[in-house]
Amino acid sequence: MSAIRYTLGSDQILTLTLDMPGQSTNTMNAEFRAALSDTVRRIRDDLAEIRGIILTSAKATFFAGGDLNELHRVTRDQAEAFEAMVNALKADLRALETCGKPVVAAINGSALGGGLELALACHHRVALDDDRIQLGLPEVTLGLLPGGGGTQRLPRMIGLEAAFPYLMEGRKVSPKAAHKAGLVDALAATPEALVTQARAFIEATPECRQPWDRKDFRFPGGGPGHPAMAQKLAIAPAMLRQKTHGCYPAPERILAAAVEGAQVDFDNGSRIETRYFTELVTGQVAKNMTGTFWFQLNALKAGHSRPRDIPRARLAKVGILGAGMMGAGIAHATATQGIEVVLKDLSLAQAERGKAHSGALLDHAVRRGRLDEAGKAEVLSRIQPTDTAEDLSGCELIIEAVFEDGDLKASVTREAEPYLASGGLFASNTSTIPITQLARASARPDHFIGLHFFSPVDKMQLVEIIVGEQTSEETLARAFDFVQQIGKIPIVVNDSRGFFTSRVFGTYVNEGIAMLGEGLHPASIEHAGQLAGMPVGPLAVSDEVSLILLQHVRNQSRKDLERNGQRWHPHPAEPLIDRMVDGFGRKGKAAGGGFYEYPNNGRKFLWPELAAHFVNPGKARAAALADLKDRLLFIQAIETLRCLEEGVLRSVEDANIGSIFGLGFAPWTGGAVQFVNQYGVRAFAERARELAERHGERFTPPALLLAQAERSEPFV
Repeated sequence: MSAIRYTLGSDQILTLTLDMPGQSTNTMNAEFRAALSDTVRRIRDDLAEIRGIILTSAKATFFAGGDLNELHRVTRDQAEAFEAMVNALKADLRALETCGKPVVAAINGSALGGGLELALACHHRVALDDDRIQLGLPEVTLGLLPGGGGTQRLPRMIGLEAAFPYLMEGRKVSPKAAHKAGLVDALAATPEALVTQARAFIEATPECRQPWDRKDFRFPGGGPGHPAMAQKLAIAPAMLRQKTHGCYPAPERILAAAVEGAQVDFDNGSRIETRYFTELVTGQVAKNMTGTFWFQLNALKAGHSRPRDIPRARLAKVGILGAGMMGAGIAHATATQGIEVVLKDLSLAQAERGKAHSGALLDHAVRRGRLDEAGKAEVLSRIQPTDTAEDLSGCELIIEAVFEDGDLKASVTREAEPYLASGGLFASNTSTIPITQLARASARPDHFIGLHFFSPVDKMQLVEIIVGEQTSEETLARAFDFVQQIGKIPIVVNDSRGFFTSRVFGTYVNEGIAMLGEGLHPASIEHAGQLAGMPVGPLAVSDEVSLILLQHVRNQSRKDLERNGQRWHPHPAEPLIDRMVDGFGRKGKAAGGGFYEYPNNGRKFLWPELAAHFVNPGKARAAALADLKDRLLFIQAIETLRCLEEGVLRSVEDANIGSIFGLGFAPWTGGAVQFVNQYGVRAFAERARELAERHGERFTPPALLLAQAERSEPFV
C-alpha cells in the first residue's frame, strides 16, 4: 500500500491522498519519498489526461513534516549521500510544481515543517478554517532549517521581511492568520467545501506557473538588492547575533539561505538551502536540541516517569494555601483548565488580591484577542477566595504555597489536611525543604508529595514532582496526572534538600556571585552567562529571586542540617551576599535594587558601586571569557551528575528537560547531561579536574562521571 493514493477521476482531476500506512500522521520518510517519486512518474505518463491535481490527506493532520528519527541518525560522513537524497526529494516536488497543471493543496489539518513546504510547492492553498489547526515552519526550534524549499518559496511568496518570523522564530499560526499573511490563498468552512474550492480553482485556472518561474517576477517588498531591503539586511546579522549570542547556528543559516537564495534563480537557491540544511542536520547543536526537545520531551509527556498500571485520574476541585505570587499563579493555571479552585490566605483581602492576579492575566488575554469577556468571567468564577479552612472541604488536592519556612508549612498542613476529600492528596510547593521532613506534619505521609512550580507560573511550563520516603505510587501517579491536566510538563525526582532544580539553580547564582567576590568585573560575569546560552546572567537572576531569599534559604538549610547533626559547608558566595544585604542594604529587585539599579523609566543597569567595592582590576583584565563560560555551565552540569549519582534524579530525560524548562540551562546544549555527552564525557571530566584545581573542590568530578569517562560511555 502506497503512502500516496493516486485517484484520477472521470473529470480528469487527479486526487493525491497522503495516507502513510501504519502511522497516525504523514511524515517525510523513505516510504513517502519512494511514493512521491512513483507518483511523479505516473503524473508524467498521465499528464495529457490530467486537468488538475488536488493534494489532500486521509489523516487528522495534513502532514507532520520530516522524519526526525531519520534526521537524528545522519552523521557527518553521510553528508554527501544525505544532500543527494534531499535534492532528489526536492526535484520531485519541483516536477510537481512545474508540470503545467494547477496543483492545489487542500489542507484539512495542521501542516508544519515539511508539511507546509509540501503545500508551498502547490500553486494554490485552501485551508480548513479551524483554529485548532496550525501552520508553520518550526524547524528552527530543533536547531534545523526548513530543508524542503521553505527558505526559498516563502520569501518569494510574501517577501523576505515577512517570511523571517516564520523561518527564524518558528512562528506557528491558525488558518485565519495564515490567510491574512498570505501563506494560504483561501479558507473553507467544511471538509466538503475544501474539496469544492480546490476543484473550482482548477476549473478556473487550466494552466499554472509559480510567480518565481515567470520572467517578470519581483520579490514582494524587494529583493536583497533593493535599497530599502539592502539597508535592513546590512544590520540583520548583528541583530540576530544579539539574540542568539552565537549559540544557535540555525537562525544564522536560515538568514544566509534565504538571502543568498534570493540572489539567484529558484533552483540554485534550493541547492544553497540543501547545503545549509545538511550542515545543520549533521551538526551537534541540532542533535542536542532534537534529542531533548523532541524525543526526550515526548517520552516525558507520554508518561515515561509515571507509575504503570494505575488508572488515569482527573481532578475537579483543588485548594491552594497562600495567595501570594506563587499561590495566585497556581490558582490561575488550575482554573484556566476548568478546575474549581479554593484560594485561601490569612485574610479575605489577601485572597482577593490573589484572585485579582488572575483577573489581570485574563485582561491581557482579552486585549490580545485570545479570550472574550465571557471566557474571562468563566475562569474567575472558578476561583473562590477565602480566609476559612472549612471552605477547603471536598478538595481532591491541596497545594501549600506559603513562605519557605518549615514550621509555617507544618502549621498550615495540619490546619488544612482534615478537609481533604477521601483519598485526597496534599502537596507542598516548597523549592528547597525536603518533602520527607515536611510530611512529618501530615497524618497521611503516603498521600503527601512535592509539586514545585516555577515563577511566573503562567509562563513557566515545568513542574518538579518530588517523591518523599513514604509517598505512594498512587499519589505520584495522581500528582503526575494533575500536572498534565493543567498543561504543564512534569519531571519526577526523589527527595533531598533542594531536590534537583533548586540545587542546580543555586550553583549557577552562587558561582556568578563568587566570581564577583574574586574581583572579576560584574559585566564580564553577566555577559559570560548569556554568551554561554543562559537566558540571563547570574547576578540579574539573583536580583529577581531576591538576595534576601537566597540568604533565608541558606540559613534555613544550615539550621535544618545542624539540627540533624550534619555539617554545613559554606560557599564562597555567602560573605558577598551578606555584605550586599546587611552592609549595603541591596536586597534585590523587589526591594528597589541589588546587583542592579532599576530606574522607574529606563532599562536596568549594574549598580555602579559594585566595581568600587568588589572588582580587582588586574584579575578582571586577566579573566578569560572561555573560563567564565565554562565555570557557569560546568558547575550546573556537575551538580546535575551528583543528583544522578545520589538517585535524586531518576532519568537523564528528567535531568535534561528539567534543567532547560526549569532553570533555563543553555537550550543549545540539549540540557545539563547532554552538555556533558556532547562535550565528550572523558574530556568533560578532565576539564572539571582543571576547574577544581583552580577554583575549588566544588568542581571535583563525581564518581559517576569518572566511571563513565573511564568507559568513554555517554549518559543515556
